[in-house]
Amino acid sequence: MVRMRTMVASAAAVGALALTAGCSAENATETTPSPGGDETPQQLTIGFVPGIASDPFFLAMQQGAEEHAAELGIELIWQGAPDEYSPQSQIPFVQSMITQQVDGLIVVPTDPDALQPSVDEAIAAGIPVATVDTTVTDQSGLVSHITGDNVDGGHLAGVTLAEQIGGSGQVFLMSGSPTATTNTLRQQGFEEALADYPDIELVGIEFANSQPATATSAVTATLIQYPDLAGIFAIDGTSGTGTAAALRNAGVAGDVAFIGYDAYENQVADLQEGVFSALIAQKPGEMAALALDFIVAAINGDTGTIEPNVVMENVVMTNENFAETSVFQYPN
Repeated sequence: MVRMRTMVASAAAVGALALTAGCSAENATETTPSPGGDETPQQLTIGFVPGIASDPFFLAMQQGAEEHAAELGIELIWQGAPDEYSPQSQIPFVQSMITQQVDGLIVVPTDPDALQPSVDEAIAAGIPVATVDTTVTDQSGLVSHITGDNVDGGHLAGVTLAEQIGGSGQVFLMSGSPTATTNTLRQQGFEEALADYPDIELVGIEFANSQPATATSAVTATLIQYPDLAGIFAIDGTSGTGTAAALRNAGVAGDVAFIGYDAYENQVADLQEGVFSALIAQKPGEMAALALDFIVAAINGDTGTIEPNVVMENVVMTNENFAETSVFQYPN
């Protein structure tokens, strides 16, 4: 029997989280000598710290991780800040994993520099570390970094938006974080795409930091300042949720071309309703499963099967191609 614990707690409570023993599994175990000299199989315990535990993107990642952990026969400890995407809220959970001496660690860093010391500390403690989605500045000590093709995703968003507004007009970028690597790379791809359309003007960039209400306020202000706004790119799921609310509140949902990132259930419903004009979908469950494979391989010394960097393709989802792309909607 395999146990997986899903824990969402406040940072103040992290120190009280305790690790309990699991049962052994044949396909993901390590062996330790017993007093008589025999080797006794020990179940592996892998820690997984998402960027923010309540976000549907990370809930989809959690589901993929839990399902694959059950297949591998490992104990998965999923812990993350419930409602704040920041280094301050995330670091205590990473430190807790180190204190618990997990066998391996997977992290979605909320900031590439702020999380670097904790990642380095884990590696120094002999804990193999992989990053998923976002990463740290110095990746040299990582087992692997697995992510979606964020530059390409931003580029796809830019090209799609440009085509939908006829190659001219004012557009706005509703970003998530000024430092998260996924966000900066998507912005890079988006701006590179717009460079091919001289009649499109990027009138502003704001950051929601995984707070939909912040995105709603920023987009509302932008719509007032630029009443002829032609299009918006929301760089992550929570920014998209807040942007959709702002467009509805202003009575212009469906009139402003609106590209979102990720494929949450509510976003897909809004796409079909016409609020979004396109979504850039990722594969968070597959990212998590592959990270677990690589961490287990590193623990077992099977380094030949590990890819140090994996970039997964994105999918553009529209109402026109929905019959083919609906399979990429994130699970509830």
